[in-house]
Amino acid sequence: MTGELNESVVAAQAGDEAAFRFLYRSLQPGLLRYLTALVGADAEDVASEAWLQISRDLPTFTGGEFRAWTVTIARNRAMDHLRRQRRRPALPVPVQALSELAGDADTAERAGETIGTESALALIASLPPREAEAVLLRAVIGLDAETAGRVLGRRAGAVRTAAHRGLRRLAGMLERADPDESSDRAGGATPPRPRAGRGRQAPQAPKAEPADG
Repeated sequence: MTGELNESVVAAQAGDEAAFRFLYRSLQPGLLRYLTALVGADAEDVASEAWLQISRDLPTFTGGEFRAWTVTIARNRAMDHLRRQRRRPALPVPVQALSELAGDADTAERAGETIGTESALALIASLPPREAEAVLLRAVIGLDAETAGRVLGRRAGAVRTAAHRGLRRLAGMLERADPDESSDRAGGATPPRPRAGRGRQAPQAPKAEPADG
């Protein structure tokens, strides 16, 4: 995928519209998920602003990790948006917004850019901002720690630590959300199932937090 992406970047810089469409289809789903964790329901607007800048500045891209370059642009646009909207109360992001974001890539292409289930994506958005961004950049965008660190302006070790803490926190959340499964692992016994019509109500995912600027 990286080689094909690099070839498409070169072709798009030469004016190949099909190559630019390939770049968009490949990167847009992950960018939208990342931006949704940062700005909530305004993610598509911010992504549009980011792609306008990406298309304008593409001739000046001189090499390196193209995904990191696009994420940096998207993040900067998100931080600008949050600063403009600082006085407006943040709205919780429904879990559906994280799983039904528009994207032209097929399921096979998007499989590597998604994490588990809808509830897992909602839980990521509820993490402390530093941890959420580290997990999203490592697991959703697919950047290594050094590259993610350059995007965030942090040391690679700090990104690894934040991602590790975020993943551990997610594991704890998922265990609390499914106590029956935790009991199975701990005691080996299968708890009785509730009778029909009296099942437990599924726990609601925590509300998303806005990222700090």
